[in-house]
Amino acid sequence: MTTARIPLLHRYANPAAFGRLSARVMPWSIGATVILLALGVYFALFNSPPDYQQGESVRIMYVHVPAAIMSELVYGAMALAAAAGIIWKHALADLFVKAAAPLGAIFTLICLVAGSLWGKPMWGAWWVWDARLTSELVLFFLYLGYIALVDAFDDPQRGLRAGAILVLVGVVDLPIIKFSVNWWNTLHQPASLMTLSGPKIYGSMLVPLMLMIAGFMAFFITVVILRLESELLARRIRGWRTAAGDE
Repeated sequence: MTTARIPLLHRYANPAAFGRLSARVMPWSIGATVILLALGVYFALFNSPPDYQQGESVRIMYVHVPAAIMSELVYGAMALAAAAGIIWKHALADLFVKAAAPLGAIFTLICLVAGSLWGKPMWGAWWVWDARLTSELVLFFLYLGYIALVDAFDDPQRGLRAGAILVLVGVVDLPIIKFSVNWWNTLHQPASLMTLSGPKIYGSMLVPLMLMIAGFMAFFITVVILRLESELLARRIRGWRTAAGDE
C-alpha cells in the first residue's frame, strides 16, 4: 500500500498540522475529563448501591475496571502506532508510542493495585497467580521494558525503533489478558461489561462505570497530547542544538 492511498494517516504527520489539531481538541478533552470524572465519582459514591455479595468494596470497580480497560487500549494504540512507524515511516507515530507508554504503565499499575484491594475481601489474599492477574502484570513489565529500552540508545531514533519492535512483539499478551478467564480456570470473574449478550451489570452501577471509563479515556487523550507536544518540542530543540554545533 502506497502513502497516496492512505492520506488520512499522513494528514497529521506534519507537526504544524498536528499542532493545529491538538489546539482544537484540547479544550474539549479537558472539559470532558473534568465533567465525566466528576459525574462518575459522584454517581459511583452516592448514587449506586452496594453489591449484595461484595458490599461497599464493589466501589473499587469504578477505578479498577476503567484502569484495566485503558491499560489494554493504550497498548493496542501503541502497537498500531508502532506498526505505522515501521511500515509507513509516519513522522509522529514513534513519538506517540513514547508519549503514551508512561500513561499506559500508570493505568496498569492502578489496575493491579485496585485489583489487589478488591481481591483481599473477595479472595482473602492481596495477590494470587491467577491467569488474568499474571498476564496483566506481564503487560506492566512490557510498559516498563519499553520505557527503559527507548532511552537506552545514544541515537533517539534507534531507541524508538527498538521500542516499536518490542511493543509489536508484546501485543500477543492482549488476547491472553482478554480471554484468560475463558481459557483457564481462574479466580477472576468472567466478563460482565463487554459480552455478546450485552452488559450484565445493573443500570445503577453501569452508568457510573461508563462515565468513569469515558473520563479515563478523555484524561488519556488530554495528557498524551500534552506529552506528544513536549516530545515534538524536545526534538525541535535537539535539532537546533545539532545545527548550532555544525556551525
